[in-house]
Amino acid sequence: MKVLIATEKPFAEAAVKGIKEELEGAKHEVVLLEKYTDKSQLLSAVADVDAMIIRSDKIDAEVFSAAKSLKIIVRAGAGYDNIDLAASIANNVVVENTPGQNSNAVAELVFGLLVFAIRGFYNGKPGTELKGKKLGILAFGNVGRNVARVAKGFEMDIYAYDAFCPANVIEASGVHAVNNEKELFKKCDIVSLHIPATSETKKSINYNLVNMMPKGGIVINTARKEVINEEELIRLMNDRADIKYITDIKPDADEEFAKFEGRYFSTPKKMGAQTAEANSNAGIAAARQIKAFFATGDTKFQVNK
Repeated sequence: MKVLIATEKPFAEAAVKGIKEELEGAKHEVVLLEKYTDKSQLLSAVADVDAMIIRSDKIDAEVFSAAKSLKIIVRAGAGYDNIDLAASIANNVVVENTPGQNSNAVAELVFGLLVFAIRGFYNGKPGTELKGKKLGILAFGNVGRNVARVAKGFEMDIYAYDAFCPANVIEASGVHAVNNEKELFKKCDIVSLHIPATSETKKSINYNLVNMMPKGGIVINTARKEVINEEELIRLMNDRADIKYITDIKPDADEEFAKFEGRYFSTPKKMGAQTAEANSNAGIAAARQIKAFFATGDTKFQVNK
């Protein structure tokens, strides 16, 4: 089978080597499309491939239509909102993700950003500490659980809410379960977002919700920018000079947020999975899932059922 690694933002060299070893060892052909600058390059590359590994690359109906032989596509990472699932189903293509492979990298980034924020972005003035602060985790999946694990080392008071995770599972992890999002925001000094971008969650982090936070509240977003109602958050930050917003996903309204000097920070690019370890873990996991699919029909991680 012919497997295309299509990555506008390439994997690390070691990750590509590991992916090739997995797939070529199973007698699959591997081709690379890295740092492409035009969609036409992607459309040409997919014409005769049986499988694809991607990262944050946009895979829409046009790509699926061009990929006449495509049987499976694996997103190296947890989120898959960059893939048109309806089009994948219409074209009988299995779509999978690689949950958990980037979780530790994202969790570590959360705390790198948080320490930076509570120390005033290292401006030389006195800051504060994470110890004893109430941390709210919105969604208790792989990343949320790793955030809780690291937070325990900082001796934080940890709360979580997840509409799809039972409270007893959260409590069993040594984390306080709350009943809803509103309770989480009311109670916590810091809220870390780990929700996907769905019809229910898009723009759900809005004026009223964030305004429930205690004085000095910090929202940290390493999930998806679409979950933030940017216009309303900007309005709130104008109304409340104590709120901070920290993210690794540059907002559409970055220039407006940048006016809140000392209360807003965004990395230049999404950084959650940008470690050598996460890069390799997700890519090699994707390769192994493609091997299993062609060897036995395994679709354990399918997301478009």
